[in-house]
Amino acid sequence: MDLYAALNNSAVLNPLERLLVPTGIVIAIPNGFEGQIRPRSGLAAKHGITVLNSPGTIDSDYRGEVKICLINLSNQLYEIKRGDRIAQILISPVFQVIWDDREEFCTEETGRNAGGFGSSGR
Repeated sequence: MDLYAALNNSAVLNPLERLLVPTGIVIAIPNGFEGQIRPRSGLAAKHGITVLNSPGTIDSDYRGEVKICLINLSNQLYEIKRGDRIAQILISPVFQVIWDDREEFCTEETGRNAGGFGSSGR
């Protein structure tokens, strides 16, 4: 299916199906910032529709059309119509990390040390 043509009217998102939905929006995010694509809480709560890679990241050097990767986690099909509000974007600063390669890692003791998932006791 040609999704661009389909979204001139609508497209159907079947249960457990994912779909890359074009928005028709092109943005230029300034250097040092990123766009974060997030789900709409009402769409998720009422219909089980969410952004699959949430938050989806739009890098500052991306210049193409913004597309939203939606997934239908419900057992009902969902119709996406042109103009529907399917996601939201947050523009946030991004801090660049300068890595320092070392042979030894800091051995300072912490409350968790190397404890992984579930080790904080909550």
